[in-house]
Amino acid sequence: MTDADKFLYGDRSGGSDPLAQADWATKKLVWVPSEKFGFEAGSIKEEHGDECVVELADSGKKVKVNKDDIQKMNPPKFSKVEDMAELTCLNEASVLHNLKERYYSGLIYTYSGLFCVVVNPYKYLPIYTEEIVNMYKGKKRHEMPPHIYAITDTAYRSMMQDREDQSILCTGESGAGKTENTKKVIQFLAHVASSFKSKKDQGTAVLSHGELEKQLLQANPILEAFGNAKTVKNDNSSRFGKFIRINFDVNGYIVGANIETYLLEKSRAIRQAKEERSFHIFYYMLTGAGDKLRSELCLEDYSKYRFLSWGNVTIPGQQDKDMFTETVEAFKIMSIPEEERIGLLKVVSAVLQLGNMSFKKERHSDQASMPDDTAAQKVCHLLGINLTEFTRAILSPRIKVGRDYVQKAQTQEQAEFAVEALAKASYERMFRWLVQRINKALDKTKRQGASFIGILDIAGFEIFELNSFEQLCINFTNEKLQQLFNHTMFILEQEEYQREGIEWNFIDFGLDLQPCIDLIEKHASPPGILALLDEECWFPKATDKTFVDKVIQEQGTHPKFQKPKKINDDADFCVIHYAGKVDYKADKWLMKNMDPLNECVATLFNQSGDKFTADLWKDMNRIVGMDKMPGMSESSMGVFKGRKGMFRTVGQLYKEQLGNLMTTLRNTNPNFVRCIIPNHEKKAGKLEPHLVLDQLRCNGVLEGIRICRQGFPNRIVFQEFRQRYEILTPNAIPKGFMDGKQACELMIKALELDPNLYRIGQSKVFFRAGVLAHLEEERDLKITDVIISFQAWCRGYLARKAFAKRQQQLTAMKVIQRNCVAYLKLKNWQWWRLFTKVKPLLQVSRQEEEMLAKEDELAKMKEKQLQADEQIKEYESKQQQLSSEKLALQEQLQAETELCAEAEEMRARLATRKQELEEILHDLESRLEEEEERVTSMVSERKKMQQNITDLEQQLDEEEAARQKLQMEKVTLDSKLKNQDEQVMMLADQNNKLTKEKKHMEERISEFTTNLAEEEEKSKSLQKLRNKHEAMITDLEDRLRKEEKVRQELEKNRRKLEGDSTELSDQIAELQSQIDDLRAQLAKKEEELLAALARIEEETAAKNMTQKKVRELEAQNAELQEDLELEKQSRNKAEKQRRDLGEELEALKTELLDTLDSTATQEELRSKREMEVVQLKKNIEEETRNHEHQIAEMKERHIRTFDELNEQLEQVKRSKVSVEKSKQALESEWNELQIEMKTLTQSKEESEHRRKKAEGQVQELQVKFSESERSRQALEEKSAKLQLDLDNSNHALSDAEFNNSKTSKELSSVNFQLQDAQDLLEEESRQKVSLSCRLKQMEDEQNSLREMLEEEEEGKKNVERQVSSLQGQLAEMKKKLEQEVQSLEGAEEGRKRYQKELENVTLQLEEKAAANDKVEKTKTRLQQELDDLILDQDHLRQIVFNLEKKQKKFDQMLAEEKAVSAQLAEERDKAEAEARDKETRMLMLARELETMTDKKDELDRINKTLKAEMEDLVSSKDDVGKSVHELERSNRTMGQQLAEMKTQVEELEDELQATEDAKLRLEVNMQAMKAQFDRDLQARDEQGEERRKQLVKQLREMEAEMEDERRQRSQALASKKRLEMDLGELELQIDSANKGHDEAVKQAKKLQAQLKELMRELEEVRSSRDGAVNDAKDLEKKLKSLEGDALNFQEELANAERFKRQIQLERDELQDEVNSSSSKNSTLTDEKRKLESRISQLEEELEEEQLNTEMVNDRLKRTTMQTDQLTTELAAERSTSQRLEGARSQLDRQNKELKLKLQELESTIKSKYKSSITSLEAKISQLEEQLDVESKERQQAARLARRTEKKLKEVMLQVDDERRNADQYKDQMEKTNTRMRQLKRQLEESEEEVTRANASRRKLQRELDDVTESADAMNREVSTLKSKLRRDLPFNMRRTMNRSGLDSDEDVEVPTEATEPAAE
Repeated sequence: MTDADKFLYGDRSGGSDPLAQADWATKKLVWVPSEKFGFEAGSIKEEHGDECVVELADSGKKVKVNKDDIQKMNPPKFSKVEDMAELTCLNEASVLHNLKERYYSGLIYTYSGLFCVVVNPYKYLPIYTEEIVNMYKGKKRHEMPPHIYAITDTAYRSMMQDREDQSILCTGESGAGKTENTKKVIQFLAHVASSFKSKKDQGTAVLSHGELEKQLLQANPILEAFGNAKTVKNDNSSRFGKFIRINFDVNGYIVGANIETYLLEKSRAIRQAKEERSFHIFYYMLTGAGDKLRSELCLEDYSKYRFLSWGNVTIPGQQDKDMFTETVEAFKIMSIPEEERIGLLKVVSAVLQLGNMSFKKERHSDQASMPDDTAAQKVCHLLGINLTEFTRAILSPRIKVGRDYVQKAQTQEQAEFAVEALAKASYERMFRWLVQRINKALDKTKRQGASFIGILDIAGFEIFELNSFEQLCINFTNEKLQQLFNHTMFILEQEEYQREGIEWNFIDFGLDLQPCIDLIEKHASPPGILALLDEECWFPKATDKTFVDKVIQEQGTHPKFQKPKKINDDADFCVIHYAGKVDYKADKWLMKNMDPLNECVATLFNQSGDKFTADLWKDMNRIVGMDKMPGMSESSMGVFKGRKGMFRTVGQLYKEQLGNLMTTLRNTNPNFVRCIIPNHEKKAGKLEPHLVLDQLRCNGVLEGIRICRQGFPNRIVFQEFRQRYEILTPNAIPKGFMDGKQACELMIKALELDPNLYRIGQSKVFFRAGVLAHLEEERDLKITDVIISFQAWCRGYLARKAFAKRQQQLTAMKVIQRNCVAYLKLKNWQWWRLFTKVKPLLQVSRQEEEMLAKEDELAKMKEKQLQADEQIKEYESKQQQLSSEKLALQEQLQAETELCAEAEEMRARLATRKQELEEILHDLESRLEEEEERVTSMVSERKKMQQNITDLEQQLDEEEAARQKLQMEKVTLDSKLKNQDEQVMMLADQNNKLTKEKKHMEERISEFTTNLAEEEEKSKSLQKLRNKHEAMITDLEDRLRKEEKVRQELEKNRRKLEGDSTELSDQIAELQSQIDDLRAQLAKKEEELLAALARIEEETAAKNMTQKKVRELEAQNAELQEDLELEKQSRNKAEKQRRDLGEELEALKTELLDTLDSTATQEELRSKREMEVVQLKKNIEEETRNHEHQIAEMKERHIRTFDELNEQLEQVKRSKVSVEKSKQALESEWNELQIEMKTLTQSKEESEHRRKKAEGQVQELQVKFSESERSRQALEEKSAKLQLDLDNSNHALSDAEFNNSKTSKELSSVNFQLQDAQDLLEEESRQKVSLSCRLKQMEDEQNSLREMLEEEEEGKKNVERQVSSLQGQLAEMKKKLEQEVQSLEGAEEGRKRYQKELENVTLQLEEKAAANDKVEKTKTRLQQELDDLILDQDHLRQIVFNLEKKQKKFDQMLAEEKAVSAQLAEERDKAEAEARDKETRMLMLARELETMTDKKDELDRINKTLKAEMEDLVSSKDDVGKSVHELERSNRTMGQQLAEMKTQVEELEDELQATEDAKLRLEVNMQAMKAQFDRDLQARDEQGEERRKQLVKQLREMEAEMEDERRQRSQALASKKRLEMDLGELELQIDSANKGHDEAVKQAKKLQAQLKELMRELEEVRSSRDGAVNDAKDLEKKLKSLEGDALNFQEELANAERFKRQIQLERDELQDEVNSSSSKNSTLTDEKRKLESRISQLEEELEEEQLNTEMVNDRLKRTTMQTDQLTTELAAERSTSQRLEGARSQLDRQNKELKLKLQELESTIKSKYKSSITSLEAKISQLEEQLDVESKERQQAARLARRTEKKLKEVMLQVDDERRNADQYKDQMEKTNTRMRQLKRQLEESEEEVTRANASRRKLQRELDDVTESADAMNREVSTLKSKLRRDLPFNMRRTMNRSGLDSDEDVEVPTEATEPAAE
């Protein structure tokens, strides 16, 4: 036993001592209380009622003791038990005795349930070395003896396993060893959880740790130097509590630590008790500082410091100088710089110097003065503050009185108190800063802590004669910790009982301590002690006495609170803790709780010149100020206030800290360590019982024992219980097997135990305390009875045996006596003598006969021996032959085993290489996926750029249109100016009158609106729109006035604009030349593209090389397989040879049995067997040749399959290379486009500069005029722009969807091929480096391309900024760019077809550019005509506006005609839109029909191929069921996918229907809005009724205008006829489109039916899964494209309906015009109404366009939003439409009433104002002319629509070409699929062959097993034969046989022994 084992395991032999057991059983030993020893052992002699007479064991005295004071003693079995919870008698005496015995044996650690009790040994024990650490590492608690390492290791393991934070709570008195055990915990964790361990030091006893672990270990010396001190009890007592939190990462390594401190005893810095020291750092510094440091810190001798009360008190065995150097080294390890170290020591020295400051009382006053300021100078020098300010702050600090500050003189006591408080605060702040600095050093790692282990080192329960505020805080903390322990123990007990299924009323023992905790910390009702103390601190006149009175008043009735019993008692009150009653003296509690400080000095320190001092006092705002020192007098008590509401007492801060600590501990799994001081003399091996008992009480160990007594503390396993106590119930358990639980139940029934004393669980029996002791007593009694009876039986047996022996001796003596008597009688008789001499001579004659017989026998034996020798020689020769053959076989077997091992090694190497290749392949696949994602992102970015280009081109068109409008406005302004000059004078006079009339009309309107209040509430939204329109009308009137002023300035600028137009034409010519340059650059880029293609081909060649190497590796694999087959063949040979040997052995057996002498026959048999062996060898060779031939065929097949797979892989790579080439071509084209855009932007900037000059001049003239027209023009332009955007986006979307479907197909095919090629790429590890380098190069190229794209995006943004200002002058360039972009898109879509035909593409681009120029010219001409029409329309609008002011009397008739004209216009627009949409739809449906027929043909082909494959499969394959099962499964998946696709199609159709409904509702809303606007116009017209009176003078002018109107009417009739013709044509087109649509729908239905038939055929055929999945994916993509086409059709249909409505409205207008030409008055009124309706219609069109823009935006949003948003929008639109319809009906009623009134007014006015009608008719005729112009404009718009349709047709043709390409790709995919199927068939054949080979191998294995069995049987038979031979042969022959046959036996036995392990 080593020294460590002696102090860990001890000697427990006394527990098994039978004498001790017998003593305990017979004497009834118990424990009796003793004043000296605590408890003494004694035996009960007599019992008298409640008293007993006990004889003490040690002294033999008899003592009378009360029965209640007696405590039971445990059996000797429980002597020195490691866990005291196992004691059957749980009482104080047993616990003390167990601890004492273990302590005297050197065992300082003992468990007590959850506790680990540690007794301070006061000497070094060898149980903390690295060997001990390794011994406890990873072991369970019960596997090792008690140790702090076991507690730490269980905490660490449970943290790692359960991921739960742990805590270790070390408590105890000062000197009990808390700090040392904390160090050991940190040491163990630093060793176990170190993230760095050096290999060199692992053999030594010194622990090796990383830097963090070193710092963690070195934090203790620093904290001990500054926080520990020598006390009476302990030389190194921690004067503060600490909680060390060590953080661990997920792997269990230490990643950081954090230290929190509690209750530093800062008063020790200023005064100490006798034989005690201040904090160590004072003595370390004064002893260990050098001369330089001493002068810097102003250090002096010990005796000169007042705060060091007892001078230089030394610690035995410790040198302060060495400790100082050790502390400095620890600072260095903690990486604390020298500046901070010097700052710390300066503060320590300043604290000492503060104690040397002396004060005196002045003669005539109580004011203090400082006669000697040397100490103050040193303090100011060390802390960097001003001396005068410091002395002033100490002697006369500033105090705030009201709002002012007043200096108050301090007395001597107050000044001394202030200095002491300052010293304590400085040391406390310095200590707090040091802890924070250590935490910062320990938390500097970047790793994240997953969990932590917290180590709490805090003082235990303290009970002195008089206890102060500090003891209350410490005891309160221990109450909380004990409550935590009780609660934890309760939880663990509960878990144990629940696990075992025991019924028990659970008691939460933690609640027992709650009353005492409430007494101390409760906030209110009634408040606790700490709350009352805080409350008293707020009152200025409060004292300690008032506090005590209040406590007694509030808590006097509390069960845990007691008043002092005596009046003269020193204690103020008592608190009953769990450890006992504690008396508290409330002396200076208020002062200690407030901890006051001089604010003036604190602010001075805060402003110190020393950085370290200023950092210490930087949080000076939190300090509690104190103006007067309490305790001097009740009147001199100042008011205590916290700065800015921060009044925090020590009690509050401590409660907060303790609350945080308890929450942390509750969230952890606690582990409890209780440290105990054995004696106060610090002697080793001495234990004072009463001192230990007090500590056990205070530490909660006895409290835990109390809890254990409540439950079932003794637990014993069923097996152990039955084994130990079955002797008490001999016949209770029946014979045979029985479950342990049932057996224990029977035993307990037989024992007749009280049910309350035990519980039976699932695996254990639980007993109350003392039950096991009772059972042990009964067991001992039973054993004694048994032993007594056994002894009695043994004694009887021995006595009987001795008696029989004596009887035998007696008879023998008698026989001897009788023989002796006879001999004495015959001794002298002569005849007896003669007989004795003659008797030996009688046998001499017989000896010769015997000799002759012996010689004959010897001769016979020699003959037999000779024969046996010959036989032996023959046998030996045979044996030699057999042994040689055996050796040969063994060599062959050894060679085979070596070959097998080599093959196994090769297989393992290949497996590892396969894994490496698979990893490489996965990496390559991930990189390929990343590349594909990047490609898709590049494509999406390219599409975005194309979209931006189209937007820019549209903006250019708009700018060009605006420029042309300006040119047309110049012409029209001349004519307008003449008319406006005439009208200005009249309008000026009429303006005032009209305003009056307007006011009058507004009053009347207000009257009408009051009558309709209820209806107006419903139509608030419509009224808002009405107000907007009214504001627009007033704005237009104001703008008209301003525009008249601008008229003259426009005339001047017209000439300048003409000059600018010529310059713009020159610029366009320059742009044309720049386009030619761009084309040249495009040719250069194509050359670069060819170079890139060459590079890619080189890379493909390198890839081919890698594939060749892959093939070589596969060949090597095949060779290895051949070697394996050869090994199998050699095994078969060996097995056959073994079989031959078995046959030979059988022959030998028969020969030995039949003829032992016939040697000739044996030789013949031997020759025959040799011939048979030769024949068998020949057969084996033939079989091996056949097998090799089969293997060669298999290899050839595998090589063919590998070659085919390689070819497919090369095809895939070629396709990838082509994709990359096309990608590079697209990128080059994109770069060229960017260059072109840059050149265009430059030219745009130049033209922009010129245009800005012109625009500046125009804007000066046109500030107000343009505002009235811009709103309308902007809306029209936006509508046109958005329509174009919609068309472009639809086309782009369709193209993008097609491209996506195409690329997704290609990617899917590539993915399938890649998956098939994965098996071939398993041997590519050698090419890893080259491939990775190439991949890096590709990534670099891709990054460069990305950078180019980013640069292009930046250029695009610049272009967008510049294009916004120069869009009008680049209309021609826009068309060219559009054509080029379209051609580029076509090139992208057909990238494989056009790679070799780049020259043809460039020619096509040039031709398209020329065609584009023509189209652009026609477009510009049409745009000019359209602008002219718009200008005429504007002119007419101006005239109408003037007429509106002049003649309001015709408003009623115009209102009636307005609705009709609006309807005609809407119908006309709808008809036109429907015609266009139906034409486009017809074309699309026709193309779709073609595509569907193509698809049908493709599906037919696929069906035929699948049928053929099915026939092949049925005819070729044997395992048809397997393939049929797979096909059925694939068929089911296909059916599910088709059902899902159908559901998706139905959902999309529902969504389309919903959108159509929403569109219809929006159109209804539009009509309602138009009606509202009409009503607004009517209301406005009513306002001008009074104005009509002034139009009498203008009747003559109207008559002249009537004549003009007649001419215009005739022109209108002609235009009407033309429109009717157009309408008829459009209706025919619509009918044809509808028919085409119906046919397309029918064809779609047919196709769906065909699809269903095809699916049925697919089910019948049960084609392979891969082909079906590919077809399903293709169909799904086609369905998606069809869905996109359906969406386009829906949008086109909506446009056509809108156009149709417009045409119908125009038709109705024309019909109304024809009907209204009956009379002059009616015609005049009708024409005026038409004109006004036309105005309103134009305004409504503006609104329609606005709504169209909103609808377009909504559609774009709908594509990105989900169906939920659509439903919400639809619901909102339904509600709004319902509201609008209700409001419209109300407004219609109002309109009718107003019309009646208007008719009455007009009837009165008609008679008066006939002359004014003629002038109005003339103006109306002008308006009709404008209407004709507008009809021409509409015709031109129709022509433009036809041209766009032609362009659409061209685009559709391109789409058809792309679809053909897709068909070609599909054909290629089908071919690849067929190849894949063939390969699969071949693979399946090879698998069948492999299965056959395996079957043959199994047969051979079985044969080998049979041979081995037969060989064993033969060996056994040979051995039996030999034994028979030995028995039959004579003895001599047998001896020779044995001698000569030893070797042969051993040789024969060797193969048997060799075969046995083989069989095994």
